[in-house]
Amino acid sequence: MKIFVLGTRGFPDVQGGIEKHCEELYPRLAKLGCRVTVLTRAGYIANDKRSLENQGVNFIHLWAPHNKYLEALYHTFYGLIIARKHNPDIIHFHAVGPSLLIPFARFIGLKVVMTHHGPDYLRKKWGAVAKFILKLGEFLGVRYAHRVIAISKTISDKLRNKFQRTRIDYIPNGVNLPEKPTDNKVLAEFGIKPKEYIFTACRFVPEKGLHNLITAYSNFDKPKYKLVIAGDADHETVYSRRIKKYADQNNDVVMTGFLNKRQLSVFYANARLYVLPSYYEGLPIALLEAMSYDLPVLVSDISATREIPLPDYRYFPVRDCKMLGQKMMELAEYDLSEKEALLNRNLLSRYYNWQKIAAQTFSVFKSIY
Repeated sequence: MKIFVLGTRGFPDVQGGIEKHCEELYPRLAKLGCRVTVLTRAGYIANDKRSLENQGVNFIHLWAPHNKYLEALYHTFYGLIIARKHNPDIIHFHAVGPSLLIPFARFIGLKVVMTHHGPDYLRKKWGAVAKFILKLGEFLGVRYAHRVIAISKTISDKLRNKFQRTRIDYIPNGVNLPEKPTDNKVLAEFGIKPKEYIFTACRFVPEKGLHNLITAYSNFDKPKYKLVIAGDADHETVYSRRIKKYADQNNDVVMTGFLNKRQLSVFYANARLYVLPSYYEGLPIALLEAMSYDLPVLVSDISATREIPLPDYRYFPVRDCKMLGQKMMELAEYDLSEKEALLNRNLLSRYYNWQKIAAQTFSVFKSIY
């Protein structure tokens, strides 16, 4: 079964939830017998990692303009022209923006599976015209894809109610239960010590709530723990510059920039607490990763995080900086109990297992093959 993939920047070590999803999913699908080709956006792949094959997955690296309005649509259209020449059995779209071109994919004779990672039109970075286009992409994708996958129960329920389409498969994001790293030298490069920092990792966009996190943290004159923020903006914005300026004004806030998988594992394994202050998520892989390292977590009370059954005291009201600050410093004082750690591991192994997710996705592909 020949599968072509659109809607991701590519992998390995490219920032983004969809990118992590694809990096875990497609090597497993290759082992199940799929011939997978990912059409990447070349600008996001470092030259030394721009290979034509990795872990059984093939890559075609395509140029795309580094512009938040044009990049995805240009890349998707160009990718469809390339894909048509290779005559794949299925083309797998990710996200609602690229899904705007699913009717065109159908028109040129391709079978289509769409994975819906969340309503991107809720992101604050988009203006009215862009939000309309993203909503149209969602409508056309759900309407014209042969099969639709939703990464959370919340998304699948909303799509069924909104579009009256019953055949929507819920297949979540996943996580691996890792071996904890023993080499933590990368921490010293940023002037931090094990178990002496609070951690978060995300893109620098408004809906991640980083401004709330920094505000909550800055209310403490002499915090016991540093705040470490990993990640960056895909496209430099007023917001991302503001976040970096806030951090520069507080010596206890450390910005690491983008971390690769190995570095990120060290930061997860040695943190006191992981905080996710988002206003909006699909199903946050970063939260699942934090839990996989037995890291205590504190998350905003939104539907995506409520879908992962954490104890009530691990939630705070979204946008509530005062409560976020209080709970952040309180929970950072306590290690995760062995009982809660065991419950988390069992939860992740049972419901967020990448091998199971790959098998479920393969079944969706076979249904239209």
